[in-house]
Amino acid sequence: MLFVRRILFPSVRGFLAVLVYCTLLGATASASVGADIERVSFTSRSDGGGYVIRFHMSDRSAAYSVEETSATELRLTVFQAGLAPNLQRDPAQGPIASYRVLPSDDRVVFAFTLRSGIHVQPQAYPDRGSNDLLLSLSTRAAPPVTTVSASGSNSGGGQPDASSQSNWRLDCMVIDAGHGGHDGGATYNGVREKDVTLGIARRLGAYVQDLLGVRVVYTRSDDRFIELHERGRIANASCGKLFVSIHANAAPSGTAAGTETYFLAPHRTESARDVMARENSVVRMESNPDLYEDFDSEGGIIRALAFSSYQQESQELAGLIEEQFGDRANRHSRGVKQAGFLVLWRASMPAVLVETGFVTNAEEARFLSSADGQDLIASAIFRAVRDYKEHYELGLRASRN
Repeated sequence: MLFVRRILFPSVRGFLAVLVYCTLLGATASASVGADIERVSFTSRSDGGGYVIRFHMSDRSAAYSVEETSATELRLTVFQAGLAPNLQRDPAQGPIASYRVLPSDDRVVFAFTLRSGIHVQPQAYPDRGSNDLLLSLSTRAAPPVTTVSASGSNSGGGQPDASSQSNWRLDCMVIDAGHGGHDGGATYNGVREKDVTLGIARRLGAYVQDLLGVRVVYTRSDDRFIELHERGRIANASCGKLFVSIHANAAPSGTAAGTETYFLAPHRTESARDVMARENSVVRMESNPDLYEDFDSEGGIIRALAFSSYQQESQELAGLIEEQFGDRANRHSRGVKQAGFLVLWRASMPAVLVETGFVTNAEEARFLSSADGQDLIASAIFRAVRDYKEHYELGLRASRN
């Protein structure tokens, strides 16, 4: 149960700290209600592995979060939402014994009490065919009590048993090749970003699928344009456990070189802001740029940080990737950075954006456009995913000591 709590939130204290941070910056969510919750319904999953709670919405939810407040209770918070006057509350089913609805001015909290002896793995994501919000509850047996010493050795409970490990399998990864179609991305030295990202994505997917046995979902597998919000929807609808968006960088200077891996958080440097602005500028090519109007350069990013359940996991994965670039792939690592990338905003899972090198640098452009270069970059990301997967399935955090 401890691991479930850590995966969803690094800590309750950490979550509260983020909310305080939002308040200090004057970036808390607007008090206006954006959507009504009209019904709460329950249905068993088609694979027999749990239940899905559906929140029937009058409009798509702007943000939501899941938190386990105790061993027997979990809470879903839907921000900028209210209750419809004729709210229909279906009776609790499956692993849920009962639930309470706790509305406030700008959000609604659902407190679910679990049946005795039942443990679940919760995951919230928007429904692909409607405005509804879904909360998937994967049921599992209670895990053995296992402690881990500072040296990494197990004590007390020995190795986790096979059933516990199988329930924590990182079994689906979403790979996003940046840009595509009429959006070529950064194009310099005869190299187009959209071609580099697709080549690396295909190679990475083959490694992950063949060597790890993990199902791979591509946001695009050919040269087509996919809107940023749609990439996140694809990730959520596929029940992905990991989201990696692949890009190539650009800079005013032709000497800039190296890799950078980002997670979703407010930018700290001007260079990070510039990268964010360039990658986010693709919304000008989309059919409805107004979809992102609530995600501005300050308030929206801070709010997204507060609502994200996976910030720390994303940061740790980013660290593993940059370590592989620097130590194993012999690339110049510019380190882990943070910024408000729209493509990461919608993914309800650990998510990172990888800048694989600078196409404005003639040498790096040649490297990134070559089969050997793309293979080396893909293999480095693969090794980081492999290491993250190992820690994930053991119920450990991929901590950077």
